[in-house]
Amino acid sequence: MLYFIVVLIIVLDQVTKFAAVKYLKGKGPYIIIENFFQLCYVENLGAAFGILQNKKIFFVIVTSIVIICIVFFLVKNSHNINQLLKIGLVMLLGGAIGNLIDRIRLGYVVDFISFKLGKGYDFPVFNIADIFIVSGTFLVMSLILLNKYEN
Repeated sequence: MLYFIVVLIIVLDQVTKFAAVKYLKGKGPYIIIENFFQLCYVENLGAAFGILQNKKIFFVIVTSIVIICIVFFLVKNSHNINQLLKIGLVMLLGGAIGNLIDRIRLGYVVDFISFKLGKGYDFPVFNIADIFIVSGTFLVMSLILLNKYEN
């Protein structure tokens, strides 16, 4: 069941990125809520917040190592950890694979979700994979810090 969730995350991520390319690339932003939420096409050659631009090989290697480690950890420790930790790791795994597909296939990650706080702050543009990476990481960190990850 957990690996079905991974596949679902990857499919959701890739379908939304395909739609972003098809409907947003080369066009202005699609405003949903004025000065707050919009969809806009961005090719991210770096990591979160645009750091480490043009380091494709580095990201492919690091992401591949993370994916292998998560899969190995899940296989080896599946019976010792609780369901919430498994879900957090699966979310992280699905998001990492979704962005890795972009990096290998395109050389960059397609981002398209944009939030603004009025005219003062633009949150970095992100995608569905990023949502799962951040949510999964937060869940895993919370469980570890609260010592609530074992069966």
